[in-house]
Amino acid sequence: MTTLVFVHGWSVTNTATYGALPLRLQQQAAAQGVALTVTDLWLSEYVSFDDVVTMPDLVRAFDHALRDLHLLDASFACITHSTGGPVVREWLRAQRERPGTFSTIRLTHLMMLAPANFGSALAQLGKSVLGRLRSWFDGVEPGQRILDWLELGSTESLSLNLDHIHGDDPLGRGQYLFVLTGDRPDRALYDHINSYTGEDGSDGVVRMAAANLNARHAVLAHDSGTLEDSLSLQVTRAPRTAFKLIPGASHSGSAKGIMQAAPKTTLDALLRCLQVKDAAGYHQLCDTFDAENDQRDADKVELEPVGPFTPRVHIHDPRSLLIVRLTDESGEPLPGAKLLLNAGTPPNPDWMPQGFMLDRQANSRQSQVISLFLNHDLLAGSARVPDPSNSRKTLRPAVDAHRPYSVSVEPADLDGLVHHAIAAMASGNDLLDALGPHQTTVLDVVLPRKVHEGVFRLTRNLTPEDFSHPAAGPAIPG
Repeated sequence: MTTLVFVHGWSVTNTATYGALPLRLQQQAAAQGVALTVTDLWLSEYVSFDDVVTMPDLVRAFDHALRDLHLLDASFACITHSTGGPVVREWLRAQRERPGTFSTIRLTHLMMLAPANFGSALAQLGKSVLGRLRSWFDGVEPGQRILDWLELGSTESLSLNLDHIHGDDPLGRGQYLFVLTGDRPDRALYDHINSYTGEDGSDGVVRMAAANLNARHAVLAHDSGTLEDSLSLQVTRAPRTAFKLIPGASHSGSAKGIMQAAPKTTLDALLRCLQVKDAAGYHQLCDTFDAENDQRDADKVELEPVGPFTPRVHIHDPRSLLIVRLTDESGEPLPGAKLLLNAGTPPNPDWMPQGFMLDRQANSRQSQVISLFLNHDLLAGSARVPDPSNSRKTLRPAVDAHRPYSVSVEPADLDGLVHHAIAAMASGNDLLDALGPHQTTVLDVVLPRKVHEGVFRLTRNLTPEDFSHPAAGPAIPG
């Protein structure tokens, strides 16, 4: 018997958000012989729309609510939607880091539907005047503190995800994590005021790359023994996580929503997840999901009907989310620094493939953290894309890769007692090696900090001497 807990997303105020998924999942499970009875299904009701409530508050309350279930075998499985994924992942981290404070209840299967693991580009809209007006008309606050977590590149979300990337494989703890996300927006729900709701590469709210936990942490920093203005690239990959694209599903809505509409593809994927019992079965399902994703990526053209006019063409290339943090070796942020992406040898920003940059967004609380949404297929090189209704017609000609790709940084302060110098990625490195299709990469660009001897001098001159305008002198060796 499996106890299954459902956890909803941000701004939800009614359990109708779960739609028919709990009942249909129970019915489908019974048909396949998976033990799920009515008394084993629990629907969460948590508050994300109060400006005072923080993510740690939700984690603490979630732990208390679990204790009240009095689980017979002290274990459960969980299906989350949207922000519910990060909430439960934060709870898992709290369990590991504070075992004396949080319960020892064991989560076996965490199935995340459209999780905002790396946040959502829409979080800034939620914090805007429009978002506040919408919340005011609904009689609730927008949930400022949760939206802060959800903003792309937030300190809180990056902390959780970098812990995951550099941490132990959850399989070693007997935990099976799964990410299932829709592959396109519901065009009927498009908000003409905000184009993010119809953004290709997302489900209308969360980008596929931002949902995926198969992420990477890349560090671009000076390496001893190389030129001072040369930055070397090192990449760390997260433990493998099962990732499944649900074709045709969107983030929400009763027609195409991955949870509320309860499409058969969602039900089938969830039941396959629930039936994983060991590491071998988990890796096998990862392989199966990868093969199904490849098949979906091969069928990438969507022709959107536009009334009496020519259909609107959407080419669903795999995208990459690159979250760049600009700091120096002391951890100081570099506001005003200019980051350039270059292609070819010698590096040239004008050689980047046309259309590779889809969006950029700076974090509102940390301007030195920038999220770049990139077309991975155009960077890697793409074959000709034919019209599915007429294979002789070309929707997009073949695109060659312009590798290697590199990064150069021009800081705002190029001189002074303490300053930074222009730096570039070392030759032989390729930024594309740090990017993955439908994946997020956190890129830390770390510049050497130039401290000159004029900052601190010793003198034997006992006569009073004015040093309010010191000469910088040479830089102190690092």
